[in-house]
Amino acid sequence: MQNKGVIRFFAIAFAIICLFQLSFTFFARKVDRRADAFAKVNTDIEAKALAGENQTRERFVFDSIYNVKHQYFLDSVGNDVVYNILLRKYTYKECKARELNLGLDLRGGMNVTMEVSTVDVVRALAGFSTDSFFNKVVDEAVIINRIEPNTNFVDVFARVWNEKDPDAQMAAIFSFEMKDVNASSTNAQVVSAIRKETAGAFDRTYQILRTRIDRFGVAQPNVQKLAQTDRILVELPGVKDPARVRKLLQGTAQLEFWETYEFSELMPSLQEANDYLLSVKKLQEGGEESKAGEEIAASEADSNDLLAKIARSNENAVDQNLDEARYAEQNPLFSVLMPAFYQGDIQRQGPVVGYARQKDMDKVNAMLARCKGKFPRNAKFVWSVKPVQDNTDIYSLVALKVNTRDGRAPLGGDVVTDARQDFGQNGGVEISMSMNTEGARIWKNLTGNNIGRSIAIVLDDVAYSWPTVNGEIAGGRSQITGGFTVEEGQDLANVLKAGKLPAPANIVQEAVVGPSLGQESISHSMISFLLAFVMILIYMYVFYNKAGWVANFALLINMFFIFGILTSLGAVLTLSGIAGIVLTLGMAVDANVIIYERIKEELRAGKSLRMAIHDGYKNAYSAIIDGNVTTLITGVILLYFGTGPIQGFATTLCIGILTSMFTAIFISRLIFSRWLDRDAKISFSHKYSENFLSNVHFNFIGKSKYSFIVSGIVVLICIVSLSVRGLSLGIDFTGGRTYVVRFDQVVSANDLRGSLTAAFDGDAPEVKTFGASNQVKVTTKYRITETGQEVDADVEQRLYEGCKDYFVNPIDFQLFNEDKSVGQISSEIVGAAVATDITRSAFIAVAIALIFIFGYIAVRFKRWQFGLGGLVALVHNVLITIGLFSLFYGVLPFSLDIDQAFIAAILTLIGYSINDTVIVFDRIRENMALYPKHALLDNMNSAINSTLPRTINTSCTTLVTLLMIFIFGGEVIRGFVFCILCGVVIGTYSSIFIASPISYRLLLRKQNKDMAAAKAKGIYTSAKA
Repeated sequence: MQNKGVIRFFAIAFAIICLFQLSFTFFARKVDRRADAFAKVNTDIEAKALAGENQTRERFVFDSIYNVKHQYFLDSVGNDVVYNILLRKYTYKECKARELNLGLDLRGGMNVTMEVSTVDVVRALAGFSTDSFFNKVVDEAVIINRIEPNTNFVDVFARVWNEKDPDAQMAAIFSFEMKDVNASSTNAQVVSAIRKETAGAFDRTYQILRTRIDRFGVAQPNVQKLAQTDRILVELPGVKDPARVRKLLQGTAQLEFWETYEFSELMPSLQEANDYLLSVKKLQEGGEESKAGEEIAASEADSNDLLAKIARSNENAVDQNLDEARYAEQNPLFSVLMPAFYQGDIQRQGPVVGYARQKDMDKVNAMLARCKGKFPRNAKFVWSVKPVQDNTDIYSLVALKVNTRDGRAPLGGDVVTDARQDFGQNGGVEISMSMNTEGARIWKNLTGNNIGRSIAIVLDDVAYSWPTVNGEIAGGRSQITGGFTVEEGQDLANVLKAGKLPAPANIVQEAVVGPSLGQESISHSMISFLLAFVMILIYMYVFYNKAGWVANFALLINMFFIFGILTSLGAVLTLSGIAGIVLTLGMAVDANVIIYERIKEELRAGKSLRMAIHDGYKNAYSAIIDGNVTTLITGVILLYFGTGPIQGFATTLCIGILTSMFTAIFISRLIFSRWLDRDAKISFSHKYSENFLSNVHFNFIGKSKYSFIVSGIVVLICIVSLSVRGLSLGIDFTGGRTYVVRFDQVVSANDLRGSLTAAFDGDAPEVKTFGASNQVKVTTKYRITETGQEVDADVEQRLYEGCKDYFVNPIDFQLFNEDKSVGQISSEIVGAAVATDITRSAFIAVAIALIFIFGYIAVRFKRWQFGLGGLVALVHNVLITIGLFSLFYGVLPFSLDIDQAFIAAILTLIGYSINDTVIVFDRIRENMALYPKHALLDNMNSAINSTLPRTINTSCTTLVTLLMIFIFGGEVIRGFVFCILCGVVIGTYSSIFIASPISYRLLLRKQNKDMAAAKAKGIYTSAKA
């Protein structure tokens, strides 16, 4: 083997990198286990005391207390160093950010796709024009944008405008509201300006959502923009209150300008609040109200000056060596809120009254609420949007002054007509802001009354900036300075446009997975994974003796590499991703099977062991590469068209294909080379498996007419079933809401359907038993065309009303939605527009996969006849698989709904089922090159017979792994695996009885045409058929 040293170097380096990346998961999980132990201390006792005899509520209370304790522990150690590699120290937060991420289907949570209403921004940019042509174009663009997937509304709007009247001037509509557009602007310039403004509005909505989610306190949230669309994906692990999340995400952003207090004005109030909290704490500990009252009076009289008090506390802390715990005992508020002093006891100017760590912000809010009477009645506190410095978790607390009767801000963001980042005369970054006439009038009074003071810019009750007013500002044009970077200036300018250009975001797709269901998914997937792994280890030893252990070792290395790469890329491991890994197990073994069977052929030909291994690897390369590339093609297509769990499956599949090729070809070869250098005995079979299917001489091509008849009958039955019965389309393709409800007793799906029909005002839902007999899946289209928090709340309330009478133990609405051990344990919502996009994308993805595979095989084997034979076999496989779903839905005891996972399975079987076909084609190509004078029929039959052991063994190893997932993987993924199982069996059959016979007939026809043409020219060739 050449270049052994280079391969060994890369293998070791790759292993070290993967080990380093996976080490973060080890240390993060170590802290998580400590947090788990901390959260469980006395929690069961507390839950029993609060819940009484109600076991359902006890579980709910236990989970609530556990989650609070667990999060508190993690917050407290977030910045502690937990991993030290000498060159660098990593905190828990850093380790957590780099650990192997688990998807929501494995740990529970909420997955939401939000669509930003770009059309509203375009209408606002046009000043809500009543022009009939403009509104007609907008309405048509909205319809087209819903139909065409992955399109941007502005692009569609421009296209429709030009189709209807390219001479119509957009500037006549948009020049009144847009500063970058004037009467002479061309349509292309107007579209460019609109695209810039809508992109800014989209980014603003994205940033607002990110800020809201960060404030929500979810660990490891994922918020990302979906390319080529106006949609944002939000993943929130561990969420237990979906209604609160919907309200949080869909609420309208409120931009406000507030007057502020100075820190010096609130010093006495902060001091009184701290003393009051200390006295209340002593009251609770001592239980003597009168004594506490005296202490309160004494403390108020004794500490009129906050500055003196803080200085005294600091001196005491130094003199008496008080630790943090004792300081916290004496200063409840100041232990979590550091007053805004500068260099000891010098007061800072401005509205910032203190600083607190992110984990303490809720605690500070609670303390300030308890001491509300100690502050001026018109004082209001908000936190800064960003930490005081990068890479810290310390935020500023800003004091606002409420001077209006209704408690609202004196000026709203709707008066801002324009805002942009600019540069001042000295080159510093500033923000130029313009207001309308009404806003300019109020702004003049507001700035005139606050010269030398700050005005806070607040969005969603979060302070973005608090610039100091240098003088009265008339005319409505202002410049905001403050040492901004260019990026910060652009962000603030974008925020200031929130009032003028609102870009509301609506939930168009949603999935909620309860933590109990997530834990069950983890258990089921781990069991199936381990069983599949063990079965493959046994299978390889049974068939290939000592060489089987080499394949098993390569398989272990392959798994290590897959998890290491997933962690390095920051990819999310989902339930379908685990299925992809298990499928990769089977495919990784396939490469070893191809090599080993070829080595056995070389040994039977009389070659030495060293030469047989050399030639076996050499002759197997093309089949391995071709088989894996075709599967990789479908994996890449899935990555492009899929979202969420489907992308997780595609990611693990693509990574697994690449690593399995590396380990099967290079790692196993390194081991064999080392054994050969030591003259070790290597066996590739037992006596009973040595000649397995090696002496088969069957006329597959000659008997293919019978297989054509059988396949024709089966395909016809499937087509009839598809025409008559159709398919059980999931909500991914129809739109709707799906809920999985678990009861505390066995329930009848028919009885429950009747109750839910009445609850949904006569709109009958689909109710199926889902897994266990006490668990059902409810699918309804009730109010699916409507969106909003009220609609979601109404549907969930009606679901509860229809289900509540089927519980043995009474359950209220809160427990029904939040307990997750019983009640609604998961839900999914797919809007009609998203369903249309998914349907179109599914057809496009399947068509592209078929075309690419046809093209690859035609080019790789230099004959289009092979490509067409493979394509026909693939269409045959897909038709029969889809037909089986049509024939057996409602018959088999598990879900056969057609959803995104089904499309992923179809694409996977397209890529995988061509694998066996490629192996046969590869041998046919080899035979035709070695024996050009042999009849085509003989060469093809010889190829099918000689590759039969490989075809059967590769299929069996994959079937073993898939069966383990099918049996033990859980209900959620069973239909998905059933599809791939069918595809593997049908694909194995078609590679032998469909693809090769069709290619033979096409090649024979070409051969006959060539012979006829040669005879016509007087040239005779004696090629045999």
